[in-house]
Amino acid sequence: MFTGIIETTGIITDVMGQGSNRTFKVSSPISGQLAIDQSLSHNGVCLTVEALQEGCHQVTAIEETLKKTALADWVAGTVVNLERCLAANGRLDGHFVQGHVDTTGRVTQIRDLDGSWEYQIAYPPAFCDLVIEKGSISLNGISLTVFDTHPGSFRVAIIPYTYHHTNINTLRTGDTLNLEFDLLGKYIVSGLKNLEHFKKITDGLS
Repeated sequence: MFTGIIETTGIITDVMGQGSNRTFKVSSPISGQLAIDQSLSHNGVCLTVEALQEGCHQVTAIEETLKKTALADWVAGTVVNLERCLAANGRLDGHFVQGHVDTTGRVTQIRDLDGSWEYQIAYPPAFCDLVIEKGSISLNGISLTVFDTHPGSFRVAIIPYTYHHTNINTLRTGDTLNLEFDLLGKYIVSGLKNLEHFKKITDGLS
């Protein structure tokens, strides 16, 4: 479990193909503090540390992960957001983030507001029930609040600290990014759908 509060960024130094998988070597300030088999969020994707070298760690994304995220676009030099999992005694400064990306979005507009930035994101409208005004979302692993919501698009506002301490400053119009919708919202929507389905069954029996 993560919080969406990015600790630092890392740089992809090597990409290796292994069948349908891709293995990434990542250089970062926290790589030396990691342990093999540890979970680490990379742009919002929970990956397992499988090897360590001085100042670097290695992770592998399987085919299913590559299909549902933007990791297939990573090349040497790509900057990624990193967050270690939430400690049991830690503060939840963002929101509950699983590291299980739901879909990808696309940057359609970036506005420099001379002190903050606004990003407009397009996403598949099928997920519109999970995007609510002033609700939480994980965008490349960053816990953010959405506004100006419409089926298939929303905006997020970026403060200077987030802009300068994550990889959001590297995004350009047209870029793809990872989206994970709020966990609590997903449970509520799923519960309502199951309730509706159950009601149809019981109505049919009466």
